[in-house]
Amino acid sequence: MGDVLFKNVRVFDGEGGESYSGEVLVSGNRIEQIARDGESIAAPGAEVIDGGGGTLMPGLIESHSHVTFLDTSNLEALGEVPPEEHTLLAMKNAKKFLDAGFTSMNSAAAAKPRLDIVVRNAINDGTFPGPRMLAASPEMTVTGGLGDVRLHHLHRETFAIVCDGPDQFRQVSREMCREGVDTLKINPSGDEFVPFARAHQTVMNEAEIAAVCEVARSRDKRVAGHCRSAESVKLCVKHGVEIIYHATLCDEEAMDMLEDAKDRVFVSPTLGVTWTTMHEAGDWGITYEIAESLGLPQEWDRAIPVMKELKKRGVRILPGGDYGFAWNPIGTNARDLEYFVEHLDYTPSEALATATKLGGQIMMMGNELGLVREGYLADLLLVDGDPTKDVKILQDKDRLLVIMKDGDFHKRNLGAALGRQAAE
Repeated sequence: MGDVLFKNVRVFDGEGGESYSGEVLVSGNRIEQIARDGESIAAPGAEVIDGGGGTLMPGLIESHSHVTFLDTSNLEALGEVPPEEHTLLAMKNAKKFLDAGFTSMNSAAAAKPRLDIVVRNAINDGTFPGPRMLAASPEMTVTGGLGDVRLHHLHRETFAIVCDGPDQFRQVSREMCREGVDTLKINPSGDEFVPFARAHQTVMNEAEIAAVCEVARSRDKRVAGHCRSAESVKLCVKHGVEIIYHATLCDEEAMDMLEDAKDRVFVSPTLGVTWTTMHEAGDWGITYEIAESLGLPQEWDRAIPVMKELKKRGVRILPGGDYGFAWNPIGTNARDLEYFVEHLDYTPSEALATATKLGGQIMMMGNELGLVREGYLADLLLVDGDPTKDVKILQDKDRLLVIMKDGDFHKRNLGAALGRQAAE
């Protein structure tokens, strides 16, 4: 792993401000030196990469990844895949994340126990390419909650573990910690597509939530909650849940609690899956009219002003759109940045900061990941164009000229940019 000097680049450092003309020297797996605005770096022996005026920026970080979801059109299908095949397919998904410029991913749930753990470990030991990864448990739910697909006359499995009562939640949490997860995932609220557990309903009780958080504290783990209802948000914040997914139906009290806890809590609204289910799922039988009957447009209309208000209050809101369904496939995750700009009134630079600077924080590595800063880990993208002007270019994988993770090149295709410039 030799030194690499990026020259002739615009640097977006991840802070959310303007990019600047500069040079960046990578030594080993760290950013060694940065030069700004006409200054140059002397680095004898370094490999020199002429960025052709492209943008050098931190690698993208997914706050709500489901590397073990398989782009299926229903939840039950995840339970039908044997663990051995599921592991291999998840490894392929990990490479899709990295190919799309996501050099880190925080898992929001595994489809089976230990799947996330195996994938994370295989990436870490170099067996398969993939992003840095924090592994999660399957989604712990209650009888009749999101993820309970059982029928009295038919045994079925999906991505959830059904628990009832604090003792069962406590036992499963301890088992997941024993196996090596980084995050315990719970489903305190329902979802609009679940007829027996809708989004506004809180299906876990306070004792069950408290039991999981108790285990997490004792094992130095985090808890993430599927929280659409206002009450589920309040209970999770009260008991120390650090990652609140969705938060779409917050009332004033829930927003006040999130604001009070803004230094320890992350919110990821997962706009992507709601938008694509409303507008792009017709080939799988979900027309807009069906989505409307499920209440998705109504929830969207509630969620947008909530997220705008939370942004004003300084709550950390991160992109990550529940990718891993047929109409919202893995590898298209950068679309969430577009949704932040178009629907939540973020500037492109602000949106990029949520997926870089804030991403480093949700990975629990905010002091060394998510910024182009001296001493930080060399997880970098060289982009053909300027995403601080148009975040949509990050959805074009051909515009990702260099993908570097931990100082190593995952992708290096500078010829594509040179050929395009010659054609122009």
